[in-house]
Order: sequence, then structure tokens, then C-alpha cells
Amino acid sequence: MTGKPALGRVKCVVWDLDNTVWEGILLEDGDVKLRDEVAEEIRRLDELGILHSVASRNDHDAAMAKLREFGLEEYFLYPQINWNAKSGNIEQIAKSINIGLDAIAFVDDQPFEREEVAHALPSVLTVDALGDLATELRRDEFRPKFVTDESKIRREMYRAAAQRDVIEQEYSGTSEEFLATLEMKFTISQAQEEDLQRAEELTVRTNQLNSTGRTYSYEELDALRTSPDHLLLVASLTDRYGSYGKIGLALVERGEPAWHLRMMLMSCRVMSRGVGTVLLNHIMGLAKADGAKLRAEFVETGRNRMMYVTYAFAGFTEVERDGSHLVFESDLAQIQPPPAYLVVETD
Repeated sequence: MTGKPALGRVKCVVWDLDNTVWEGILLEDGDVKLRDEVAEEIRRLDELGILHSVASRNDHDAAMAKLREFGLEEYFLYPQINWNAKSGNIEQIAKSINIGLDAIAFVDDQPFEREEVAHALPSVLTVDALGDLATELRRDEFRPKFVTDESKIRREMYRAAAQRDVIEQEYSGTSEEFLATLEMKFTISQAQEEDLQRAEELTVRTNQLNSTGRTYSYEELDALRTSPDHLLLVASLTDRYGSYGKIGLALVERGEPAWHLRMMLMSCRVMSRGVGTVLLNHIMGLAKADGAKLRAEFVETGRNRMMYVTYAFAGFTEVERDGSHLVFESDLAQIQPPPAYLVVETD
């Protein structure tokens, strides 16, 4: 394995098939045998909220039929079974799931394939499929700090997302018209104790839509949740196909003459749903009702440019800059209403 250890770094394990998930080469011997220890690891990691996919040089239909026969087909998201380079297939998987390449591990029995991926995608962890998988896949990179209720259904949420994507591609109307068919409900509430594990997980896992890139521990979030000077908000989203889970988090420090938005983040899984400004607009409304302006911290991380755009789109202007640290401010003269295709509920 290559790469620097980082607790819970891996969000998706990409598997080769021949002599990796099963013993033998499918196109040479259709009677391949499932490696029971691999199936056990796939199911165990799935329980932890770690996703799985496939990058295999194989016949797609035959390979999927064999995975179905072994009872494993449902575990693999966006499988790439073709004759292309493994590195290119892994890039496609990362794009489809919307995660960084540094959140992927690749398991293959062939040194050449692992080296090709390591050379083309150095941030991807590579694992020898013929090594001690029970040990390798229990390293810190594969061990999330928390296993939440949401972790256990993460695969189902991504499968529902894939179903939405297919329906969207087949939809002939406008984007707004399609979003209206989803019957989305966006819920904003003050964080409760049972929300804190997922809240910490969001700060660790969310990179692209994180205003500061800072992570918060369970203990820090619990203290802020009960602080009379702070407001810790959590947002969730559902639609006709199911729940997206808890997908947003914001930390506000109340004050005069301005409230300070210390942190705001949204899960990448809702980037295409047109809900990126809903939580921000809600906070703007709360500050305005309190007679305050709103200041928002932003730290350029190299991956969160979209959050910069979000603040600019909401009418914030830059008032301070110190290196990569910026402060935006809004006088709250104009606050955008929620989009017409969305129902917003607050507690």
C-alpha cells in the first residue's frame, strides 16, 4: 500500500475482479470461485459507510452476471468494466461519486495495474489483493471515527442518486422543471446531541463546499451547540426517491453590530440540486431579524472555490483579506427567497 495514513480517509474501495474478488479469470474459466474473505471485507466496509466500485478489464455483461450470482452486484456503484486503463476508470468513478481521488483505494492482484494507477493517480491508495486483506483493510485509512446511522445507509443513498441521474438524463424539460418533479423538502434545525457524530463527519468529509476547511470534533460541536452565543444549524434534504441525509452544517456566532458565520458547508451530493444558498439565506434572515449585519469567514483551500461563488452570488462583498483568509459582509438589504421547486421547513 502507498500513501500517508489518515484516519477515515478512504470513502470508496475500487476492486479488480479476476484473481481479486474471485479466483480465476472469468473469460478463460466461467466457473470462477468467489474469495470468501473478499466478500466478507466488502460487506464489513459497507457497514462502516465505505462505498465500493469496480475497475476491471473484462466483459461487462459477463462480469456483472457473475457478481449478481455471487450476491455482490448491489454493493458496487458505477462499475467500470471495460478494456480501458484502470487509472482512467478510477477517475470516472471518482467523478461519478463526486469524491476526491485521495478518498479512493484500489485493490488489484497485478503489480503492473497497481503501479499504473500509482503513477497516474499518486493520491490513490493501492492495495495488493493477494496480501493480508483482513489486516490491510483495517488500517487507519479505512477506519472512520464514527459509524453513524447515515453511514449504514450511505450506499442506498448513492444508489438512489444514481437512479435520479438516469431519470434526469432522460428528462426532456428544463433543469428547473426536472427539479420540481423531485418534490424536495429542505429542513433546517438546531443541532441536537444525536446530530453531532454526523456533524463532525461532515466537517471531515466535506471539502468542495466547505467555507473554511476546518474540522470540528464532537466535543467542540457539543460545546458550541449549548453555547448561548452560538447557533449550530444542521440541514437535511429529502425527495420522492428518498433521503439525502444530513447534508449541511453552519456555525454562527451572534453579536453586535454583526453576526459572524464561522463555518458553513454543504455535502457535495446536493451540488446539482440547486439548494446551495438555502441555508445561507436562512441565516441571513435570522441576522436581519436581530437587527445585525452578517459577516462570513472564508479560507481558500484550493478546493472550495464554489463557496466563494456562493457568497458572491448571495450579495456578500469582501471586507478583509489576510493571505488565504477572507471575511465577507452583507448588509442584508436583499435576501433571495428559496427556489420555487423547494419546500423549506425550519424548527
